[in-house]
Amino acid sequence: MNHNSPCFGGFGNPKEINYCAPLQQLIDEHPSLLAKMAEFNQLVLSYESSNSVEDWNDAINNLHLKITAFIEELEPHSDREEDILFEMMVKYIGREGGPIAVMEYEHNTAKLNLKEFMDKVESIKNEKKIITKDEALTIFRHLKIVYMTLTDHFMKEENILFPMAEQMLSDDEKIELSNKFAQLV
Repeated sequence: MNHNSPCFGGFGNPKEINYCAPLQQLIDEHPSLLAKMAEFNQLVLSYESSNSVEDWNDAINNLHLKITAFIEELEPHSDREEDILFEMMVKYIGREGGPIAVMEYEHNTAKLNLKEFMDKVESIKNEKKIITKDEALTIFRHLKIVYMTLTDHFMKEENILFPMAEQMLSDDEKIELSNKFAQLV
């Protein structure tokens, strides 16, 4: 297989690239995030197909705990990408209509659906409302969107965006990227 073929975006096989430390850090953060996403998605799917759930509030609360932990891990990862990496890449490829626009749209889609889920759970808790299966399934839809969006998003980052960044950023910019990542810790 020709690793410079268009299927690899002309950057070579992403698995064979020797990434600078900050880009490798972003890649290394994906497996844990993907595992948490797979866990909450599997839980959603099991609830959807279950006829034995008696307390949908418990189901929602269980997912709320998982989503809270997921968001705590996702937010710093997203901040490093949006506030630092994307901004460094914009001067080379622009923001409108290209990879950065797609990445930001997907970040926003995931954030909006996570916020919708969290807001609805908070409202249910505050109102002490008893949730039906149909109401729960409607709320779960937000998590399914997050799962689908970010699973695809991470693949695009690893196969297109990160190889592109590794190729386009200068050594000095990679040092700057590393320094800025260190400041966010």
